Amino acid sequence: MSQRLERVAGEVRAILGEVLARDEIKDPRVRGAGLITVTHVRVSGDLRHARALFTVHDADAAALERVRQGLDHASGYFRQAIARRLRMKVAPAVKFEVDKVFEQAERVEKILREEGAAHAPPDSPPPDDADDADDDNDDK
Repeated sequence: MSQRLERVAGEVRAILGEVLARDEIKDPRVRGAGLITVTHVRVSGDLRHARALFTVHDADAAALERVRQGLDHASGYFRQAIARRLRMKVAPAVKFEVDKVFEQAERVEKILREEGAAHAPPDSPPPDDADDADDDNDDK
């Protein structure tokens, strides 16, 4: 991605976050959702389209989908906010998607924990770091 696209994406992300933080969106699907975080924005090469990835803390899949619908419904307002704050010929139209990176990371950690537990020797006692630290101090 070029520096200009990255810079515009960063500015769009900041504007979206600011609009959400100020509670400017009146849609009840968005307003009552809790803390909405715009995690990443991808802007097309012609700067006419942007995909904003977001997450809502402590929300289930159904709640995330409702918030996505509310944000997409308010995309015209977001486009106006972007146009007001950025001096561009055309403000990008924003499409929202749920960011699943946190769910994927949690799933990978769970698998790794399960695999680690499956490969651990059953009769070996857990390492006791406190005893090792006391032994080091006794030698001094």
